[in-house]
Amino acid sequence: MPEFGDPWSQDDAGWPVPDPPPRPKRHRRRRIVAIVSVAVAAFVAFDVALVRQIIRNDAARKLPSVVAVDAPPATTLPDPSGGPSAPPAPPGGRPDRARVAVTPAWVSAISSRTGIPARALTAYADAQLATLMTTPGCHLGWTMLAGIGAVESQHGTFGGRSLRDDGTTTSTILGPPLDGSHGTKAVPATPAGLVLDGDPKWDHAVGPMQFIPSTWTRWGTSADGGLPDPNDIDDAALTAARYLCAAGGDLVTPRGWQAALGAYNAPAAYAVRVTELANTYARESLSP
Repeated sequence: MPEFGDPWSQDDAGWPVPDPPPRPKRHRRRRIVAIVSVAVAAFVAFDVALVRQIIRNDAARKLPSVVAVDAPPATTLPDPSGGPSAPPAPPGGRPDRARVAVTPAWVSAISSRTGIPARALTAYADAQLATLMTTPGCHLGWTMLAGIGAVESQHGTFGGRSLRDDGTTTSTILGPPLDGSHGTKAVPATPAGLVLDGDPKWDHAVGPMQFIPSTWTRWGTSADGGLPDPNDIDDAALTAARYLCAAGGDLVTPRGWQAALGAYNAPAAYAVRVTELANTYARESLSP
């Protein structure tokens, strides 16, 4: 008789017959393959996330230092009713009929140095002056708004448009449909978006400062007490000032500046570009 563990047995004639070979352990092999696949996928996901984080950190490190500018000189606009003058109300409400405004002489001088259209520059400077009165701890400067306006719509002149004397664009500036393509977040049409952009399928960013309809619905602010209009650069600049201050807190700090721009438009490259333009405008405004 074969010893225990002997791989040989005997047939009826007493001849040794080898035992059949063991079946391959398929289930075990499948488990091993599955475990390896999961491990590889996890490693790849971690590697991609790590690369993205490195890119974000690298872009953040490249964010230039912000060049500070003084507040522009201001005058007080008269109250149309003939009553006493008063400062503007906090953003989000209806400003009082009397409000501060930048002096035309400053606008003329800085516009010629920077190339920013005078009507757009007036809106940026007025938004800074209003914010200084309502949110002094924010320290928002007109150069930040100018950098955003340049990137978003070339100061309201994108596609051959221009700004009217009342601050509205000669035609509506619409961003591409927010359908999820080109790295954008998909934003199906909302009732507010349908009113602002006329697209029944997708929302679009609107106006010279390119506000998404839902953001405008929440933050839209009128500079003169009328109905907030994203196509009016006065309203758009003041709304942007309010939004940036809420997102960044103290914008004179690097953390506040970056947080504000990140909330306005997430890509790190956007913050770098806006900062570069803001610094260029600041330096040009200080040149003799």
